[in-house]
Amino acid sequence: MKQLFVLLFSTCLMSCAQDYSLGPDSQEHAGIPKGTVTRHVLAPGKIYQGVPHNYAIYVPAQYSASKPAPFMIFLDGSGALGPQQRVPTVLDNLIARGDVPAMIGIFIDPGVLPALNDKAQIRANRIFEYDNISPMFASFLETEMIPEVAKSYNLSKDPNDHAIEGVSTGAVGAFVAAWERPDLFRRVLSFIGTFVSMKGAETFPATIRRTEPKPIRVFLQAGKGDHIGAGQPFGVFYGGSWPINNQLMYEALQFSGYDVKFDLGTEAHNMKHGAAIMPEALKWLWRDYPKPIEVREPAAIGKKDWEVRGQVYSIVSASKPWGKVGTPHGEVTGLTVGRDGTIYAANTAAVFAGDKALKLVSGIMALRAGADGRVYGSQPATKRILSWGPGGDEKVVATGVTAADLVLTAQGGIYYADPAARAVGYIPPSGKARTVVKNGALLRITSVGLSADQSLLIVGDQQGRFQWSYQIQADGGVANGEPFFRVDLWEGSPVSEVRGIGADAIGQIYFATALGIQYCEQNGRCAAVLSKPVPGSIERMSLTGDYLYAAVGGQVYRRPVKIQGTSAWSVVTPPRPPL
Repeated sequence: MKQLFVLLFSTCLMSCAQDYSLGPDSQEHAGIPKGTVTRHVLAPGKIYQGVPHNYAIYVPAQYSASKPAPFMIFLDGSGALGPQQRVPTVLDNLIARGDVPAMIGIFIDPGVLPALNDKAQIRANRIFEYDNISPMFASFLETEMIPEVAKSYNLSKDPNDHAIEGVSTGAVGAFVAAWERPDLFRRVLSFIGTFVSMKGAETFPATIRRTEPKPIRVFLQAGKGDHIGAGQPFGVFYGGSWPINNQLMYEALQFSGYDVKFDLGTEAHNMKHGAAIMPEALKWLWRDYPKPIEVREPAAIGKKDWEVRGQVYSIVSASKPWGKVGTPHGEVTGLTVGRDGTIYAANTAAVFAGDKALKLVSGIMALRAGADGRVYGSQPATKRILSWGPGGDEKVVATGVTAADLVLTAQGGIYYADPAARAVGYIPPSGKARTVVKNGALLRITSVGLSADQSLLIVGDQQGRFQWSYQIQADGGVANGEPFFRVDLWEGSPVSEVRGIGADAIGQIYFATALGIQYCEQNGRCAAVLSKPVPGSIERMSLTGDYLYAAVGGQVYRRPVKIQGTSAWSVVTPPRPPL
């Protein structure tokens, strides 16, 4: 397939060029209501300090302030407004015909930091803003650009009503904004996207395949001659091949079940093709509106040659998303599920059984349900581990230990994470605590877990990307440690932020991270990333029985899973690790 793709480039570079001319929908027509375009300057804000942004607003003739209006953001806005692309004219025609909704257009140019004097260098922000694969630009749009426009116009707050478009590096900026914030944007239009190795965008094809799909629709356009020369079918630029990497983006999105379209033309790195298909691309992007864009499972699931191993949908179902459980508790410092299904959560003031306070106790930092029916928690300020029965009766289990997390064995042993000492301790069912892990390679030990058969201790490093596996010895000590699991890092954080570890009955290990809930096969490969319930940091996680639980922003969520989560009382021998 790839060889055929390359051959196609080689043979078409000189002979397959097409004449892309603007069609009727890019021309002005008598009798078509015309929108207005006004130009503005957004003053420097908090995100891009000292950097103003020029922007323009297109308002269709059909706009009514009495009804929230859909909107679409166009990056490199001056180009979209210009004589080649003619986006306002296209919108006039499509809106008049009902092919797209009567939407506000926001045309924003990349910022430029002004020089302090006429001899000093300016700082052009375009690459920093658009090629940055962190959520920074999406935050700028959400907190500064969109609110500024909303001062004058009634903008819809429904993400299904929001689209974003970009060209080249701007296409990366548009895709990243929706990828990081599908609660903000659901429709993406990408022209000659720079998904090559310059500032990280080349990672997206692999990331898309391994990440739980998001509710976004994507139109991709690329050109066979984009940074391609005669005799150079793999590209002439250090970052890679534009057409091949756009093809990889398309394949990854299609593999994961996205609503995606790819139009590969013959042009180089320009907007001749893109401008010509702009009307059709916009119609495709907004088709069936206002029907919401939703996550859909790949059409190939269950068919011949479908590989179940490591797939997101071998763990969860698109039709069974996260749901809220109970009422918010403030920051959740501990989360576990009892043998009877009771959800226990701790905050800075109490331990809760469901929504009812089980015990008013401050400073609990971790909870685990034990095989004995009691709930165990750490209280670092007093250097104690406590336990509570179903009625709230309290026992002191251990003193002189500082634990940020703990995990219990079926026999009642306790392993605990001590970040200050950069160590893991062990408390046998009867006996004193002792240190079992002291490893300088672990930067901040904040989480501990057990394999399904409780033969391996999993140690989570909040600051590192490598999570460790140790073999548990007969006396409860551990040996043969390895940095076995390599989790992916989120571009918005330089550290993994591991805040919880779980295991399932087939031997997979789950890590609550800044990126989402990552699960790794027994062999150490992290296979996929499950989405967070909502944007924000996962405070705690639990995988027990038929449900995955997570706390974000003080609210506990859960979703059904297709595997079985393990616990202190469910020791399971998993199948042999896959190669």
